[in-house]
Amino acid sequence: MTWKPSARSSVPPFAVMSVLQRVAELRAAGREVISLCAGEPSQGAPSDVRRRAADLMSGSIPLGYSETFGIRALREELAAHYRRWYGLDIDPAQIALTTGSSGAFLMSFLAAFDPGDRVALTRPGYPAYRNILASLGCEVVELECGHEQRFQPTVELLEQAGPLAGLVVASPANPTGTMLAADHLAELATWCSVAGVRLVSDEIYHGITYGDSRGECAWSHDRNAVVISSFSKYWGMTGWRLGWALVPEDLLAAFDALAGNYALCPPVPAQHAAIAAFTESSYAEAEAAVEEFAAARELLLQRVDDLGWTDIAPADGAFYVYAGLGKRLSDHLDSAAWCADLLDTTGVALTPGNDFDPIAGGNTVRVSLAAGAAAVETALERIIAFQSRTA
Repeated sequence: MTWKPSARSSVPPFAVMSVLQRVAELRAAGREVISLCAGEPSQGAPSDVRRRAADLMSGSIPLGYSETFGIRALREELAAHYRRWYGLDIDPAQIALTTGSSGAFLMSFLAAFDPGDRVALTRPGYPAYRNILASLGCEVVELECGHEQRFQPTVELLEQAGPLAGLVVASPANPTGTMLAADHLAELATWCSVAGVRLVSDEIYHGITYGDSRGECAWSHDRNAVVISSFSKYWGMTGWRLGWALVPEDLLAAFDALAGNYALCPPVPAQHAAIAAFTESSYAEAEAAVEEFAAARELLLQRVDDLGWTDIAPADGAFYVYAGLGKRLSDHLDSAAWCADLLDTTGVALTPGNDFDPIAGGNTVRVSLAAGAAAVETALERIIAFQSRTA
């Protein structure tokens, strides 16, 4: 008998992890590397969260299994957060804590879609949406969204896509940083409701924005949507593996059953510590980090002419800049080869666009600003010098 992996597991690996592996190898060899590839905020968890986590280890709070949807106290804090930020009243019973936003996407896709269902995504977009859906047997329908659409889906594109069971949107989006304005999200939500299409809204970068809005919540427009968010980005708690979903009433039982079987519950120490994410001090630290991302963003945008990059996406939020390399590719085959050469030559790690756009991503790169302004400024000087040598 010939043993082989399942057909459903034949999805591409997340390319940024390969870049991070090379970063680790260079650092182990003594090289100094500026990593602008991962979407990982450099500030880490707020001080109050860290202190609460330390107290938990020597305290009397039991850290065994929680309810499948997570501890009630944290879900109540999240409900209060939605009242403060969005003016929404949300029943904590409809908030499901998960093992990172990744767990929320897996549970949501399993609960909402069947094998063969057609689910629309933007291209470029976060590759895990595509790969999780594909591994579950769904048909991924990629909507080609460029500058004309501000890298976001439109009703026109949806109507051209044929029958759909779902639509995944992200605002601010990874890798482009573009956002859906309130009227645009309302239009998409209304179209989905009328067409019987389940809207899944990725809102994990809410709060990391550079205008007047922290982000528009899909539940302001449609309570049949699934809303997904996380403590990883705004609060800098990536390794704590704690996200959540706002679950529509019709999916509650399915989500609960699936989550109980897949994960039992989210990480309990992280849940208890995350209660401290909602203190005044924790919000202040998060806002200070956003100001640092904004400073790094401004530095990069000021050097666009020097970089010679093209088709810069409007970076409304998140901490990314997505751009075309154009003539800067020089003799490199694609952006993956260009990024590999840049890393080995200068010690600057960027993410090639192939992951985010398997059709046109070979000409693009994503720069993460999460390392802060000083790191970005030094990296820009190295990139510009590298390009002058390879032109």
